[in-house]
Amino acid sequence: MRHRHLSTLTLALGVAVLLDVLRVWLPSVITLFGRAAETPAEMLGAFALGWFVLALAAPTLVRRLGARPVGLAAAGVLAAARLALTAGPGGAAQLWLACVGLLAGLVWLAATAALVDRPVPGLALGLAGQATGHALLGTEDLVWRGGTSGWTLSCLLVLSFLAATALGSWQRPGTPASSGSDPAPPPSTDGRRAWLLCGPALLLANQIALAPAVWAAASGTGSSGFPGLSHAPGGAAPFGAFAVALFLLAALYRPPARLARVLWPVAVFAGAVLFAAGRLVPAYLLTAAGLGGCLALSDAAGAGDQVTGARAAQRRGRAAVVGMVVFAVATVVYYAAYDLGYPNGWVPIVTAVLVVLVALAGPPWSPVALPEPARRWSTFALVLLTAFGPLFHRPPPPAPRPVSPPAVIRVAAYNIRMGFGLDGRLDLDAVARVLRGADVVLLSEVDRGWWLNGGHDTLALLAARLRMPYVFAPAADPLWGDAVLSRFPARSARSRALAGHGAPTGAQALGVTLDLGGRELAVVATHLQPPPGRDPVEQAREVAAFARGYAAGRPLVLGGDLNTEPDDAAFAEFTRAGLADALAAARPLWTSPADEPRTQIDHVFVSPGLTTGEAGAPRTEASDHLPVRVTVALPGPPAR
Repeated sequence: MRHRHLSTLTLALGVAVLLDVLRVWLPSVITLFGRAAETPAEMLGAFALGWFVLALAAPTLVRRLGARPVGLAAAGVLAAARLALTAGPGGAAQLWLACVGLLAGLVWLAATAALVDRPVPGLALGLAGQATGHALLGTEDLVWRGGTSGWTLSCLLVLSFLAATALGSWQRPGTPASSGSDPAPPPSTDGRRAWLLCGPALLLANQIALAPAVWAAASGTGSSGFPGLSHAPGGAAPFGAFAVALFLLAALYRPPARLARVLWPVAVFAGAVLFAAGRLVPAYLLTAAGLGGCLALSDAAGAGDQVTGARAAQRRGRAAVVGMVVFAVATVVYYAAYDLGYPNGWVPIVTAVLVVLVALAGPPWSPVALPEPARRWSTFALVLLTAFGPLFHRPPPPAPRPVSPPAVIRVAAYNIRMGFGLDGRLDLDAVARVLRGADVVLLSEVDRGWWLNGGHDTLALLAARLRMPYVFAPAADPLWGDAVLSRFPARSARSRALAGHGAPTGAQALGVTLDLGGRELAVVATHLQPPPGRDPVEQAREVAAFARGYAAGRPLVLGGDLNTEPDDAAFAEFTRAGLADALAAARPLWTSPADEPRTQIDHVFVSPGLTTGEAGAPRTEASDHLPVRVTVALPGPPAR
């Protein structure tokens, strides 16, 4: 039994380390290899999938060289890559380190599968532990953190993983390691079904069920009273702890078979459908329970399912790698839709159906007693930590009400590329530095928990650094869009979805009314998405009309990544609507790409009566765009 406990601990720690590497590898493929969609989507997808296809050779390597030496060597490479990524090389070095770490992690997974026939406890605890750690860190990965605390925690995680792996390689199954009073081990299975679900489970857990950024985004929806919008939620939703509890209870504590074989498949399928429909809270709760239960169903033992020896080990290793190939294909297909323009809501649904089919393929179990104390204490500790997680992620303080209207406000507009700089690293401190001092910030490409980008709540993390409340409006889906941050209270807000006009990625216009000490200012933030090879004229016309109607005679500031140059027809739609180019005095004002700016596509417009002053585009590589900043002088107070 001690050997089984050690295998569970090793697998849980290894899953945590592998997920850390994946949270770097996924955005590195997009930002460094893809270079902001400069690389053709087909080539990018082939590069990403190639690493998982290459890992299909791992079971053969394990069979020829032995699972223990291969597993120990792969664990060492995975751990070294994980620590090297924390050191922060950035650029091409980061991309290739992440690729090496990913491949090592897949080989380690195949070797571990050859040794472990019942992986569900380890997988469940690893996924839940990662979710708990991510919540405690406010959704900002440990791998991106430097300093004493970041390095200490990273080293503790990696060294614990290596120590558990080494101990497991020295202790062989069947070694007398416990007293005769220990209960007999459960029946053995070949474990293929459970290992095959490893990849799909990683995807559904990190995309929906156990994603703290999704919890946070869901907790803010509608909380401000602005329909369909989010307004400065305070970290992970309380339901996040409940999701972890449901997942662990379903995975580790087994109800009667007849109930389980109906309840858990229905739950995971319904959760995926609700996620595709944008209903985040019920989606992650149902998916968490259903996913945990389906993992447990796949772990059922039956006499007809028993296979022993090298053949069983190779089958488990192959199943683990094939499951990770499914993970890669589903991830690429889901997120490529935002560049290629096809519907993608079916991807998590199909993944959930696959989970259900694999889970139901085996024999049912008989009701069993509660798991051993180690599982009960692990469950209790993880649920307790997640419940207190929001205490470590405090919301920004509310903006004070101005005593008198300011004479000048400082406005900034910035496409932050989900917080990733040109070096491919998540560096929200750099983003905050270039925005510090602004009174109103209009943000484009804001991420609230896309798994492709590591699952961070970029907006909440940035708002906390700037100590500015925000209003968020979804564009492509509930987790990606635009935002307004302000030092002044937001009194109302409204968002309008823009027609695609042939563009693959969704777009919207967000209007927010700010209270400037008794006077109101209308602010509109947007990110125009032009169809391939075209100027976004139609969307510009829609935004201009929306802004005029929303302002309703009040002073207006409009800005964002408009993807149009000053001489283009789309730009003229804003001036035709009576708006003035707030950056005109500083032209030409190149903003993209950030390292060699040669296009003017980020803009700010103001309504008549507003006077603009100092304008500029500070040089920084915290994104692939430069921010634009301008001071806006308000007209005198109305006569009494």
